[in-house]
Amino acid sequence: MTNAQKERSSRATWLFKQRLLNHRLVRKYGAMVRGDLAEVYARDLRKWLIAAPIIGLTTGLMITGIVVIILGKMWPPILAYYLNHHWSIIPGLVLAFVVTGLIMQYLTPNPDQHSTEEIIHAYHEQEGVVNVRSFVPKIVAAITTVGAGGSAALEGPSIYGGAAIGSWLWTKLRGLRLTERDRRIVLICGAAAGMSAVFRAPLTGIVFALEMPYRDDLAHEALVPSLIASVVSFVTLSSFLGAAPLFDFTGCNSFTRVDVYWSALLGLIIGLVGMVFVVTFRRARGFFVQWRIAHWMKMAIGGLGTGICGILFLYLYPGNLVPLGPNYEAVGQILGQAHGSGELIVFSALKLAATLFTLGAGGVSAMFVPLFLTGGSLGTAFGQSIAHSSCLNLFAAVGMASFLSAGYKTPLAAVVFVAEATGGHAFVVPALIGAAVAYAVSGDASASADQRLHEGARVHDV
Repeated sequence: MTNAQKERSSRATWLFKQRLLNHRLVRKYGAMVRGDLAEVYARDLRKWLIAAPIIGLTTGLMITGIVVIILGKMWPPILAYYLNHHWSIIPGLVLAFVVTGLIMQYLTPNPDQHSTEEIIHAYHEQEGVVNVRSFVPKIVAAITTVGAGGSAALEGPSIYGGAAIGSWLWTKLRGLRLTERDRRIVLICGAAAGMSAVFRAPLTGIVFALEMPYRDDLAHEALVPSLIASVVSFVTLSSFLGAAPLFDFTGCNSFTRVDVYWSALLGLIIGLVGMVFVVTFRRARGFFVQWRIAHWMKMAIGGLGTGICGILFLYLYPGNLVPLGPNYEAVGQILGQAHGSGELIVFSALKLAATLFTLGAGGVSAMFVPLFLTGGSLGTAFGQSIAHSSCLNLFAAVGMASFLSAGYKTPLAAVVFVAEATGGHAFVVPALIGAAVAYAVSGDASASADQRLHEGARVHDV
């Protein structure tokens, strides 16, 4: 083809495009499409399609590292050593807690502010601003708290780490026209991503993060970004560690009408137990915060108390079950092995006591898994001693959801977590009933002092 022919062909193409674009039907329906798109993206969702995946990916990579360090490298050999040398539990925990205390005392501005509490405080009081200068020391302190056997798990550093990453990335993504209001959204977005990854449960991450700031409502504005970030974070961690449910429920997969009545009664009992524990914990935490001694000394006392709880249980019930550490392995032992009701009740009491010493003294993490595990133990004991059920996993699931609902004031997240993290989807209805009753019975008592009632309602602190 000659140059003249190419020029004629190019001009003909240009004229055709012009006629097509200027056609009255194209102009009419093109305007309608642009209007529809403008309405669909009226909330400026385009920025979240970029920002939320970045938050999810970054958080997922961080949580993967934390999981590998604590669950893959630290806790298994330490647990094995503790079980073979019971005498080492107290000195091991005291030493680890002293290290945690020194890190928090000298490398952070406020040793009493960390984990979930710091994120809720930042959401309500600081417009989503998190001081990232102490990010690394707090993550290290969480690792020394949990990895050495403190009665806590990975949700604390995961929620804090994800939220801090979100708050920090807000300063780096200003080119996306993120507003000041958006910083609170990315805070919740990062927290959801952290929770989603650590429990391999994206829906739980979304719901828990939205419920976390309030006792009676959701942080609705963060829904879409949290959804995107949670999925990306979950996929990121699953690419390295797999996507199977964290805890495996086996056995029956149905329930009867009588089971529903028993579930309501179990929710009532656990709601009362949860209320007592939360009130006690808040009092103990207030005492430790106000106690005018060095933070590392408080932590040493916390390590001593936590260690005594572990040794006492092993003295009463020798075996592999112990109320210390992340305790993920304990879920499988309680669900898959035969334990007497007395043993399960003692385990629950000492697990709560160990959690009080660990976190009340200032340990860096949160109590999601301790409450979850305690509820499962009490639910199993209830199922075999009171309900006399052959489906103990049902009551374990109801107990788990009920204690989380009572302790954290997150009933929806509690039920969703039980379904996602355990694979026990058949127990959703009984778990909902138990969680609702426990939520109502426990009143406004919450493990988090910074949780608020929406609309600025004022209540007396528990």
